[in-house]
Amino acid sequence: MTLRAPMLAFVAVAGLAVSAAGANGACTQPAPGALGPNSPPKTIATVAMPAPGTTREPARERGWQLVWSDEFNGSSVDRSKWDFDRDCWGGGNSERQCYTDRRANAAVGGGLLTITARKERFTGPSVAAHMRPASGKVPTVTKDYTSARMVTRGKAAWTYGRIEVRAKLPAGQGTWPAIWMLPEDKSLGPWAASGEIDILEAVNLGVACAGCPGGRENTILGTLHFGGNWPKNALNSTETNAPGILDGFHTFGIVWAPGRIDWTYDGRVFATKRRGDWWTSASSDPDAPFDRKFHLILNLAVGGGLSEERGLKGVDEKIWPRTMQVDWVRVWQCRPEGASARSCQGER
Repeated sequence: MTLRAPMLAFVAVAGLAVSAAGANGACTQPAPGALGPNSPPKTIATVAMPAPGTTREPARERGWQLVWSDEFNGSSVDRSKWDFDRDCWGGGNSERQCYTDRRANAAVGGGLLTITARKERFTGPSVAAHMRPASGKVPTVTKDYTSARMVTRGKAAWTYGRIEVRAKLPAGQGTWPAIWMLPEDKSLGPWAASGEIDILEAVNLGVACAGCPGGRENTILGTLHFGGNWPKNALNSTETNAPGILDGFHTFGIVWAPGRIDWTYDGRVFATKRRGDWWTSASSDPDAPFDRKFHLILNLAVGGGLSEERGLKGVDEKIWPRTMQVDWVRVWQCRPEGASARSCQGER
């Protein structure tokens, strides 16, 4: 969700390391270790959602210890756990919203966090906080939508662990909910050399989609961003169809260990990236940049490159407001001492 060139449709695109889907519905990815500065900038795969009992289910493993959570049981956002980005920058993706810290855009009640994207004119900083001059007037811009982007930056960050968010996603053309992570410090350089982990992205859920099961958009994405400083960045992404995605709450997560990241949907792993599937221009360590602390981000964007290029195109101006609701956020870390063979250490 941060500064990057818009992602292309996940079909045959010149220069992408993707092959046609096989009988199991999965596209072939490069072998681990195949990626580097001279490899294609985008590696994208489409996979089938695995059936229960056919893939890793991390919650069944022993040794996980809860180290951080927010159950949203209060009456307001817990500012000891969350901060807000406040700007009208557009995330580097030409998004149409201003992010605010108002209750109108992010509120807690009834055991839920509700992030609401609204159609309303709002004026705010035209650049993100890290891009503003140290002194002098900050330029402003007025946009036609507002929403919220909540971050644990400066309050909680982790290296490795199991991170899950139980959420109900919005439908409609131009909606772009995201659950993702950025490095707590940019020790390896600006985006994307220091990395980005996208736990969940989805755009335009529920709109007509001829190629989707049931004829409606139900695609979710899990992505890593890495490589060099923009525009020499790269990505490695997996998408899958998630039937019933709009039926209610679902759990989105990653299991992040040295040299490996698994993506989960409702507790089942559907994608895996290993060392060699990523790289950074700032280090020869094969685990870098995903070997240091990252913080968590929850947001609901309006429009932007990925959502406006897909589905029915653009933004449907008649559907707002739209909400992303979060039941809980939980972070576990693996401490398998005394655990059975089926421990959270998993496959390495």
